[in-house]
Amino acid sequence: MTAHEAPARVLVAGGGIGGLAAALALARRGHRVTVLERAAAFTEFGAGIQLAPNAFHALDRLGVGRAVRERAVFVAELRFMDGVTGETVVTVPLAERYRRRFAQPYAVVHRADLYEPLLAACRAADGIELLAGVAVCSYAQRPSGVTVSTADGRTFTGDLLVGADGLRSAVRAQLVGDGAPRVCGHTIYRSVIPIGKVPEELRWNAVTLWAGPRWHFVHYVIGGGKYLNLAATLDDGAREPVSGRPATRDLVRERFGGLRGPARRLLELGEEWREWVLCDRDPVDVWTDGRVTLLGDAAHPMLQYAAQGACQSLEDAVVLGELLGGATAGEAPARLEKYNAERRERTARTQLLAREMGEQLYHPAGEAARARNAMLRSLGEDDLYEHMAWLHGAGPLREETA
Repeated sequence: MTAHEAPARVLVAGGGIGGLAAALALARRGHRVTVLERAAAFTEFGAGIQLAPNAFHALDRLGVGRAVRERAVFVAELRFMDGVTGETVVTVPLAERYRRRFAQPYAVVHRADLYEPLLAACRAADGIELLAGVAVCSYAQRPSGVTVSTADGRTFTGDLLVGADGLRSAVRAQLVGDGAPRVCGHTIYRSVIPIGKVPEELRWNAVTLWAGPRWHFVHYVIGGGKYLNLAATLDDGAREPVSGRPATRDLVRERFGGLRGPARRLLELGEEWREWVLCDRDPVDVWTDGRVTLLGDAAHPMLQYAAQGACQSLEDAVVLGELLGGATAGEAPARLEKYNAERRERTARTQLLAREMGEQLYHPAGEAARARNAMLRSLGEDDLYEHMAWLHGAGPLREETA
């Protein structure tokens, strides 16, 4: 067997959720994968994350669905509240009918509860090499392969390169060249607190969102029921990117002075707050060039309002692995083009939906908020499920990719 006929040697830039999922999907199809992670260790920071059924379809394909389920909290409903009046606007039941409709559950986890099963599976898999402290800076292609250069002067060579290096991807900077991410002007404050600090009557088994004028507040239980995740977002016109900067309790309380009732009680419990200024990018049609492609936030970064960033990264990984399944190194570039073609419409639609939800659902004021409430209240359970079907369903993972 010549090198051209052999399974591919794949370099993955980035060892986050998307990068590890891609490595696992490719290794399960017989390829050899080296993951290059810029951080000093493979670990995941952050707070809560929502996993819709499409994420579980992908996790099952990757062989880690059971491990993630063991750590997950299966919420009973999504609850949309008017943050000004305190009224319940609409609830989306997530129990038996929802699970039958989408063939999978809806759950919430700490990011580590998703990341660690992926990492353990990669460490246990044949054909995956995990290298930390390796920051990919650039790449060079030739007809037979691709070489990446790193910040510390090393080079790594493979047949393919998958850029899974996030919102500020170095691989994307070279491949797409569209500059810095778009700063959307929203600041989010996150805190995770022990559930023991939360009054019994406020430990709701729901993802609850309180929508107010130019702000919203979300909370739900994570960590197998051990913690409460708090996330408060303000449409404050912020123009400078911020990532994980500490924020004081007094600042958060002051900035969300309009919050009342149970939501206020929960916000007051928050501690060790951190802030981010949200960024995304406009969709692009092409994120593949020869032997190089992008995945997850490097390809289609999105705001959190559709709760689909990790879900779409997992879908990417499975589709990429299945399209490259059985492909030789020589066949791989054509398969990468097919992967790009299959993923771009769905991910672009999700990016734009996330923006629209932030503008039209979460932050309206006055008459616009009343119109939003009336629209949501007019929807029955079946209507709500139908609106979700294209996104929460199995989608591209319904059938094995040929």
